[in-house]
Amino acid sequence: QVQLVESGGGLVQAGGSLRLSCAASGRTLSSYAMGWFRQAPGKEREFVAAISRSGVVTDYADSVKGRFTISRGNAKNVVYLQMNSLKPEDTAVYYCAADQNYSDYKLRGPYGMDYWGKGTLVTVSS
Repeated sequence: QVQLVESGGGLVQAGGSLRLSCAASGRTLSSYAMGWFRQAPGKEREFVAAISRSGVVTDYADSVKGRFTISRGNAKNVVYLQMNSLKPEDTAVYYCAADQNYSDYKLRGPYGMDYWGKGTLVTVSS
């Protein structure tokens, strides 16, 4: 069993930056591929970024490519999402999720992830 806890959300002006963290307890996150997803009010949960177990492979939604960076912390049990040049349309609850096998999340979406955190709210004002 893995418990995931997101932190780092908040209110930021457009053009600003935030770094989200996903901390785990139970098992080391290096055993899992990790993903960040988001859900805006009235919309479905969507893929944002993913990283393989080794950290070598990453993938991003087209809407965030070049602005967001996913990484694994040196402590091994933390995954980050650095978000730069934030836009009002990035406003959403951001969730981290763990998956035993890395997949093409652009195609698969949020389905089939093994563990989820409860999310952290990011609000970008214009």
